[in-house]
Amino acid sequence: MSHFTAEKKANIFKTHGGSATNTGSIEAQIAMLTERIQHISAHLKTNKKDFSSNRGLMQMVGRRKRLLQYLSDNNLQSYRALIEKLGLRK
Repeated sequence: MSHFTAEKKANIFKTHGGSATNTGSIEAQIAMLTERIQHISAHLKTNKKDFSSNRGLMQMVGRRKRLLQYLSDNNLQSYRALIEKLGLRK
């Protein structure tokens, strides 16, 4: 996660969580996981045999899936808005 600067993290949390210090909101956590997943996916396109990064990627995808399921169960409008904003479903 070294490619994320404090400013970039704060911007993600501000955009999706409401403020730069609201790191615990479900929307902010999902947005941060999505950024990390995209970064590792790009890494794995050039390093196909990096199996430990692939395992970490699968764990992050699973965690994001569980958080999205929780959000859809508790706040459907927020879930739909977040999916649209992040472009996760087609």
